[in-house]
Amino acid sequence: MEPIKIKPYLRKVQFYETDGMGIVHHANYIYWMEEARTDLMDQLGWGYDKAVEAGIDFALTEVDCRYKSMTPYGETVAITVTVTRLSPARVDLHYDFTSTADGTLRAEGETRHFFYDRAKGAPVALKKVLPEVYERLAAMLGHPEERKHNGKA
Repeated sequence: MEPIKIKPYLRKVQFYETDGMGIVHHANYIYWMEEARTDLMDQLGWGYDKAVEAGIDFALTEVDCRYKSMTPYGETVAITVTVTRLSPARVDLHYDFTSTADGTLRAEGETRHFFYDRAKGAPVALKKVLPEVYERLAAMLGHPEERKHNGKA
């Protein structure tokens, strides 16, 4: 499968997401990772609704976020999601949060997931149960622009 071009998820900072200084509260970046991940799956043509129908979860095992600069109220951030590691049973994702106004890196993070079959109550090999989804995720690996964005080129 040829590489899939994924657009960044755009998120405008809402007032309720800020602290007393008008800066995004740190916990919101974790929520935004989930929003961006959902958007990624939609762009891949396999939204979470389809995964739920198929009984497959992308169970979160780890989340990490590093804050680089403050994100003020009203700013729009572009959240770029890249696949950094994929195996039949797991996927790791990287997130860059950048200001759309000037390109300043606001934060970066990672999430790690394993594929879980709810009916069986056990981990599952995505490559076997949903090969089309696995292939779409695999198409994001090795994409030169994505590697460069992650500092791996």
